[in-house]
Amino acid sequence: MTIRQSSNNADRESSIGSFRLALLAVGTFTLGMDGFVLSGLLPEIAHDLGVSLAAAGQLITIFSIVYAVGSPVIAALTGRWDRRIVLAGGMIVFLVGMVGQALGSRYGIVAGGRVLAAIGAAAFQSNAFAVAGILAGPERRGRTLAAVAAGTTISTVVGVPFGVLVGQTWGWRAAMWIIAGLAVITAVVVPLLPPVRLPLTSLAERLKVMVRPQVLAVLLSAVLVLLPGFIVLSYLPVILAPAITGVLLVVALVIRGTGQVIGNQLTGRLVDARGPRPVLLIGAAGSTVCLAFLIPGRESVWSALLVIFVLGIFGGTLFIPNQARMFVAAPDVPTVAVGLLGSSLYASAAIGSALGGAALAGSGVILMIIVGVGLQVVGLLVVLVRGSARSDRDRSERVLTAKT
Repeated sequence: MTIRQSSNNADRESSIGSFRLALLAVGTFTLGMDGFVLSGLLPEIAHDLGVSLAAAGQLITIFSIVYAVGSPVIAALTGRWDRRIVLAGGMIVFLVGMVGQALGSRYGIVAGGRVLAAIGAAAFQSNAFAVAGILAGPERRGRTLAAVAAGTTISTVVGVPFGVLVGQTWGWRAAMWIIAGLAVITAVVVPLLPPVRLPLTSLAERLKVMVRPQVLAVLLSAVLVLLPGFIVLSYLPVILAPAITGVLLVVALVIRGTGQVIGNQLTGRLVDARGPRPVLLIGAAGSTVCLAFLIPGRESVWSALLVIFVLGIFGGTLFIPNQARMFVAAPDVPTVAVGLLGSSLYASAAIGSALGGAALAGSGVILMIIVGVGLQVVGLLVVLVRGSARSDRDRSERVLTAKT
């Protein structure tokens, strides 16, 4: 695989320095804020647009569906473009979508803005991780991906409180304008990144990666290990209801997000040192134990907060290893593969919410948690049977060394 940029190893390491990583992280933070802020503003949006709360909630669903479908498709169609053009263009489309939402006086206009925002986010997000992974080199890939992902994980901590605060103080449209402002900053600074072009591959070759067995295997394990976390997150107020309600629920969300930030940062170094599979196994095993402890732990405030915090740490270890594995599974078309992984994230959220709701409606909270534990165990087993812990790391080093 040949990445067309000025490069020997030293050049490449310097080209993805802290400043440029921060540029990409600002973009992922902006996109993350959009998702988490909206969750805290749904009542205000519903009232202002004259629709039901359920209809307002569909704005999140619209975004998720468009992103999930668009991410790999956009990556495939723009495979020959300089990544800076895709990144800047994606953020500009996202910006237009945010302005449309801020100005929209009717539900249809706001929904259209969500569609545009999702298309822009799909173009930016997968390419941000792909550019970081390409420029970093094999020995720093985990830390680099974690640095870019920090934007998303930090947004989980501040997104909901920020949305509630802004919504109550200035209204939900002010939050949209603030996010639009962040999008402007990102779009302006993206050209400061070094030029990156992917190997010349045909559109057919880029599309074929969507059915490549190695890619599908990573997607399967990713969905299975991520699903339980979304079951918990979707119904966290119900799960914690015996001990935590009201303001304490916001505190619980912040604590969980803080744990996820810590887990994300630890994961980068561990992936570089040990390879992605051992880290993924530890994260899945730890998440399984934490989910099981939610059953007794949810009965008191302190035990519930402790379990949620540790669950956040282990949850923060689950995404970066799968990204690193995608670079090995599809080194020739990493943006398409990473785009598929991003789609799997949104698919996991949708499936997790549906499964959690079905379990909750059937036999209640305990069954919902048991379903989460069971899925986590299945995900752990899938990762275990996909070969030795050493294989991903060895193949990754061989592939990435071939790029220089």
